[in-house]
Amino acid sequence: MKNRLSYVLQTTVAIAVSVMLTSGIFAQSTEEPQYIYVCNQGSASVTVIDASSNEISATVDLQELGFSANAKPHHTVAEPDGSYWYVTLIGENRVLKFNRNNELVDEVVLEVPGLMAMHPTENLLYVGRSMSAVNPPQSFGIIERSDMNVLDEVDLFFTRPHALTTTPNGRWTFVGSLSENQILSLNYEDDETNLTNIPGNTHTFVNFAISPDGETMVATGQVSGQLLIFDISDPFSPNMKKSISVGAQPWHPVFSPDGKLVYFGNKEAHSVSVINMESLMAEAPIEGEGLAQPHGAALSKDGKYLYISSNNLNGKYNPEGLEDIQDFPGTVTVINTETRKIEKIIEVGHYASGIGTNAR
Repeated sequence: MKNRLSYVLQTTVAIAVSVMLTSGIFAQSTEEPQYIYVCNQGSASVTVIDASSNEISATVDLQELGFSANAKPHHTVAEPDGSYWYVTLIGENRVLKFNRNNELVDEVVLEVPGLMAMHPTENLLYVGRSMSAVNPPQSFGIIERSDMNVLDEVDLFFTRPHALTTTPNGRWTFVGSLSENQILSLNYEDDETNLTNIPGNTHTFVNFAISPDGETMVATGQVSGQLLIFDISDPFSPNMKKSISVGAQPWHPVFSPDGKLVYFGNKEAHSVSVINMESLMAEAPIEGEGLAQPHGAALSKDGKYLYISSNNLNGKYNPEGLEDIQDFPGTVTVINTETRKIEKIIEVGHYASGIGTNAR
């Protein structure tokens, strides 16, 4: 009887341990590493930064892949599992798809592509138009990510589309205009659309970001120097709750993982704004060496580090005393979000612009 009881106990423990291992309680983490993908718009390359070490792990030279020196990589996004990442090339009218080993696996033609947003659950990639295009199409593209086919180019009601984002559940997409104070809400699946007019002088919407709970959207206004905050509990009709004056030319915003803060660079103020989303007030901006025309923003998965890419076309960051503008490196400043101090400056290619990551 004792031996039988001992056998039962051993078997029970073995089963319990097996369950714990398969459920991940004792298992080693299989989470994919996080990478930060930085477009070097002036040197036709993409810098890949390992977020675990904050070191450059690779540089993808687009000219080596057959693209021109004027390819102008502008924005990147990546699959959450890191399996693939995507980059828009303004100068080549293309969207490229790379695998986790930074190998080019596919591409698609799309006129002057700019910002991108990934559908969180469907096989879709939304692609806007470049800010630098003189007369871009009055539409945005929808690409099937698996085979990189353009499924649709959705016509818009306004000119110069640029800002672009999707809700966390993927049901709604928002597109903003550079030339008019208008935002289009689109439910592509149900073919619902609504155009919202925003009061005031021209804002020139650079980009949007949506809170993790999907209830709030923020928009940066390049010309107005404001952050606009919208209640999107009814996505069909965004309701502007407040506008906050920030530094000159606010650029790409990003929410903290808990939704309590929003960060973005102010391109002409060479600073980073920190917005408290509970009080809806601007906190003290982050300033310092390496912030030189800040452009893109991304966060580490745990929210500990904020990565800000800077164009540095005016040589504000120039520790080597370089004289030729083409020699000025772009930068990525690594900011500790707890101390709000710049911990590292990573020099990348010329004219660092959009930045993306495989973290949500």
